[in-house]
Amino acid sequence: MSAPAKLHRPAPNGENATPVRRRQKSAPEPEAKPEPEAKPKPEAKAKPEAKTKSAPQAKPKIKTKSKIKPETDAMFWKTRSLEELTPSQWESLCDGCGRCCLIKLEDEDTGEIYFTDIACTLFSAGTCACSDYANRRRRVRDCIGLTPAKVRALAWLPPSCAYRLVAEGRDLAWWHPLVSGSPQTVHEAGVSARGRVRALEKQVRLADYPDHIVKWPRQMPRPRKPKPAAAADASDEL
Repeated sequence: MSAPAKLHRPAPNGENATPVRRRQKSAPEPEAKPEPEAKPKPEAKAKPEAKTKSAPQAKPKIKTKSKIKPETDAMFWKTRSLEELTPSQWESLCDGCGRCCLIKLEDEDTGEIYFTDIACTLFSAGTCACSDYANRRRRVRDCIGLTPAKVRALAWLPPSCAYRLVAEGRDLAWWHPLVSGSPQTVHEAGVSARGRVRALEKQVRLADYPDHIVKWPRQMPRPRKPKPAAAADASDEL
């Protein structure tokens, strides 16, 4: 459909003018103003998370071992049996007298045991101790390793032997190193074999062993207490 035409007035000379259709210009549409761009809203800053203090962690409880008194503080031979001794306690129970290192003879008819003043080939005359204690049983065929059972079974152990005393429920003598605190008191008291050994077993013929039989190793010693140093010096001056 076309747009409607407009009527025109007559021309001034009276002549009819041919009507002319004029195309009306349509009013220009107003230019659309661009809408202002929306400014982006600033992002809201995230609030910092409040730091919460964690509860202090409980320290784990550590079980501590009960304090054990040193062996030197307790007279263990009074409170423990031979079976209850530790290896170190067992070794320290030896008084170092050297009597058990003497060669012994057994009567074939009666079974009686006799001590001699002949010592084992590993015996050290100066210390009355074994010169190769760690390998003694390998080097000496008939060397006996003591155990609680053997202590109770061997009737020939010297009466002053500490193992025998503990097995019988008796106390140690004053000259024992565990009591005196010195390994020399067993010698100073005249209990040990120091100065009493005449030979080592390889130095004597087997046929001559009976000539070396002695009684003192089987007897309870009568220890002599050493004189105090001051008294000894005074007697020397006299």
